[in-house]
Amino acid sequence: MKFLVSFATLFGVGRLPWAPGTWGTLATLPLAALLMWAGPFYHMGVCVFLLPVTVWAAEAYERFHDTHDASAIVVDEVIGFLITMVWLPLTWQSLLLGFVLFRLLDVTKPFPIGYLDRKVPGGVGVIVDDVLAGIIANLVLQIIFTKTAWLGIQSLGGVS
Repeated sequence: MKFLVSFATLFGVGRLPWAPGTWGTLATLPLAALLMWAGPFYHMGVCVFLLPVTVWAAEAYERFHDTHDASAIVVDEVIGFLITMVWLPLTWQSLLLGFVLFRLLDVTKPFPIGYLDRKVPGGVGVIVDDVLAGIIANLVLQIIFTKTAWLGIQSLGGVS
């Protein structure tokens, strides 16, 4: 139980005093880059494995602290950002755009992200808005990188 509670905060990253979600996403950058380098099937495999683990960790944190969706829980940012970066080229541009777009969606919570954030209870409720933000960010980035490749703009990390 204590391991899951600690994992929910990414071993203390979520307890940093300012913008814990941003710190959690920043802490996930090296793992995202490693998985992007390893390839999309490994990347997806890790996401599929981590999804129920992050729900379990968020639920454990909520039970232990008798709270819902505390800002210290940052495993939702981990899974959300990893989903954001699936099937994208490993470039500094894709990592930067992915980071900014994911954080923008996670912070502003446009519909339906905000709706799910408010309506879904428990550990699933903690995780689902970030998963959806990651999916939306990924789709937007896929379009950006596909279009820039079609236009011959390689500086954005488009595929040749």
